[in-house]
Amino acid sequence: MSKDLSYLEAIREALAEEMRRAPEVFILGEDVGAYGGAFGVTQGLHEEFGDMRVVDTPISESAIVGISIGASLRGYRPVAEMQFADFISCAFDQIVNQAATLRYRYGGRASVPIVIRAPSGGNVSGGLYHSQNPEAWFVHRPGLKVVAPSTAYDAKGLLKAAIRDDNPVVYFEHKFLYRRAKGPVPEGDDIVPIGVAATRREGGDVTLLTYGAMVTPSLEAADRLAKEGVEVEVIDLRTLMPFDKAAIFASLEKTSRVLIVHEDVKTLGIGAELSAVIMEERFDRLDAPVMRLTYPDTHPPFSHILEQANLPNPDTITGALRRVASY
Repeated sequence: MSKDLSYLEAIREALAEEMRRAPEVFILGEDVGAYGGAFGVTQGLHEEFGDMRVVDTPISESAIVGISIGASLRGYRPVAEMQFADFISCAFDQIVNQAATLRYRYGGRASVPIVIRAPSGGNVSGGLYHSQNPEAWFVHRPGLKVVAPSTAYDAKGLLKAAIRDDNPVVYFEHKFLYRRAKGPVPEGDDIVPIGVAATRREGGDVTLLTYGAMVTPSLEAADRLAKEGVEVEVIDLRTLMPFDKAAIFASLEKTSRVLIVHEDVKTLGIGAELSAVIMEERFDRLDAPVMRLTYPDTHPPFSHILEQANLPNPDTITGALRRVASY
């Protein structure tokens, strides 16, 4: 059985189900309790689980993650909310120098099963401090897993997988999708495995790699190209680290051309790593250079008009696909 849920509702349902399943799971963050979170994701959970399992914290991301790490070493599975992904930088040391390294430092004798929920992304006129896509910072660090769902189904399934994982997982949930991405979500224990991509559209001419909020405009662009006789295969990475190299290479075997689309800035975004891996390991399968379409290397403006000009969209993705296909 399944029911239609929004992306936000799917996240909330995953949290509730995992907290009912395992008493060691708890939530902490700013305003996650009676207020229900800045976006309403945790609404109703405080009433069901109480102060000890839905914990309001001071405005200190470093403390939120530090408490999570300590609790995880005592057998708990904390789910820490960063009110906005932009402020995750305040907890950078705790994440990359503590959570990411602790299992290695202890020779595998300890683990850090924490999830850090990070509402990310733009297209909401949030400006400088409420629109960033900082996923590449954490993809770069060994010891962390990084996921970025694009659908309600995956929002629930990946969060459940992240909570059950024995490693720290940074879970990027895109704010623009909260109430816009809706679809059937299975009731009960349906897990989306970390590290497995999804083929959203089959095609044999160009491979388009993307994730998060860029999946929908990428699919729209692919449909436009189909009317011109070019069939684009759209791969939703879902997991950014470890990314699904096998799925990428399998698609490349069919198409010999790759376009990478992401909302993060271009320089040293995940597209750079994907491009390098493809060209190092499958150069002989390429009929064109791997190309990237991304946010420009600049800051998010408050102006909705300027932000729209910066964001990849169906028009710019269509143009990029044409260039790749005609090379």
